[in-house]
Amino acid sequence: MASPVLGVDGDVGLRILSAILGWTYFFAWSTSFYFKCVLLNYQRKFVGGLSIDYVNLNFLGHTSYAVYALFFFYNPAIQDEYRRRHGGHNNSVQLNDVAFSCHAATLALFTLLQTYWYPRAPGQRLSLFNSLLISLVFLIAASNLFAVAMGAEQGIDFLYLISYFKLYVTIAKFIPQVWNNFRRKSTVGWSIGNIVLDLTGGILSFVQLMIDAYRSDDWTAVTGNPVKFALSWLSILFDIVFMVQHFILYPDRTDNSLLHKETVPVQQEHPDERTPLL
Repeated sequence: MASPVLGVDGDVGLRILSAILGWTYFFAWSTSFYFKCVLLNYQRKFVGGLSIDYVNLNFLGHTSYAVYALFFFYNPAIQDEYRRRHGGHNNSVQLNDVAFSCHAATLALFTLLQTYWYPRAPGQRLSLFNSLLISLVFLIAASNLFAVAMGAEQGIDFLYLISYFKLYVTIAKFIPQVWNNFRRKSTVGWSIGNIVLDLTGGILSFVQLMIDAYRSDDWTAVTGNPVKFALSWLSILFDIVFMVQHFILYPDRTDNSLLHKETVPVQQEHPDERTPLL
């Protein structure tokens, strides 16, 4: 792969500001994963309260985004095709986008593995709908990749396709957790620290995209990188919902699932009204 094309030289101050915002959002979004997979699940030694649909979709989505970002940033053929479609302008994918997507995919895999390592609540499994959906996604991706290999489709169109998978996954992975919190009337098992960092990352990612479009005098950089724009706003909107649930609707922080584990032998555990249902 060739060295990346960094884009049109703009105001030095704006370029520095863009880099600061980009790496700050990388830090905020990346750190948010550690609250889920490294800290929260590790401390509880139990993944009850965490949606299995969310975890599986999260891995699929971040892996798709990592492939998209890597090729847009490093592959000269993809860069040339983008310039042909956008009046000679370079795409707005930055190094921090690549670093975030690859790091996120790695940690999403780690979180997925935790759901197999640590005990689950009774009935806590991937839904049939999402099992079929994930299989369908792989089938569509494979068929389009074959079309690219046969010359019937441009590689950039395949990358846009899998980026749309990421957008769908972002919506689909959050909805089960919103519903899960509503049904349990609790946000226990879901780190609020993660939400605050995720909200911060969403805002900074959006601002960076706007600055990059402005300094290159190319507002098609926004539509040319739809996944970054949409991910920012989807994160912001869902994080607001989670914060309302955590601070206003369900303020009780009692972890009933752990109390139940301490008072009932493992071999005698059965679901009751205190057990998180997923």
